[in-house]
Amino acid sequence: MRIATSAPAELGTDPLPAPWRRGSGPRLWIVRVGAYTERAAARQRVLDPEESSRCRSFVRPADRERYRAAHVALRELLGAYLDRDPAAVRLVREPCPGCGDGHGRPAVEGTPLHFSLSHSGDAALLGFADTPIGVDVETEPSPEAAGEVAAALHPHERAELAALPAHDRPTAFGRCWARKEAYLKGVGIGLGEDPSRTYVGAGPAPGVLPGWSLTDVPAFPGYAAACAIRTPGTGETAGPA
Repeated sequence: MRIATSAPAELGTDPLPAPWRRGSGPRLWIVRVGAYTERAAARQRVLDPEESSRCRSFVRPADRERYRAAHVALRELLGAYLDRDPAAVRLVREPCPGCGDGHGRPAVEGTPLHFSLSHSGDAALLGFADTPIGVDVETEPSPEAAGEVAAALHPHERAELAALPAHDRPTAFGRCWARKEAYLKGVGIGLGEDPSRTYVGAGPAPGVLPGWSLTDVPAFPGYAAACAIRTPGTGETAGPA
């Protein structure tokens, strides 16, 4: 079962959304970091102490600006969807499905609205849904990087990449990796799972995952992006009414 997802709205260009209602999702948003930097700097007071500390810890200004833009954007969107002050949104971590420790999916305390955040290069991608969701955005890798990391993929994915002309492999690897990270973030285990275990596909269409809808997401040129959503009726709590 594939859940339809529309192209992401762009934060800073499109208006903030109305409060969330069950059945109104999933919804995807994308942020152009460079265009959002000034707004994020002006709104960084909405970050909690942990986020502020993490933001200050980055040595490279570009990394600091990317993190700040992505997390201010997350809080602005959560504030709009939950109809509350973005600074009052309390973020927590769910238990990891692999070990049970508190480093699983991020969540908002006291609400079942699910969300996911990813950032890379000049892009941040955010997803919101009634059921668990994972999103990922990746800059297209160099041929060298794609070749090195491809060895960690599922055997069928490695075979799909090997069958392509060399010049097509970085793009195919990028979309495969975005699919894989989106799914593993949705599950809540992240790269705590061996990337070779689950097949998501390196071809034009994503693989089929029981209980999940996995789709490619249109992003900025030079980026690959994907979204994984837990399909209804698989034991997860629905979103707020």
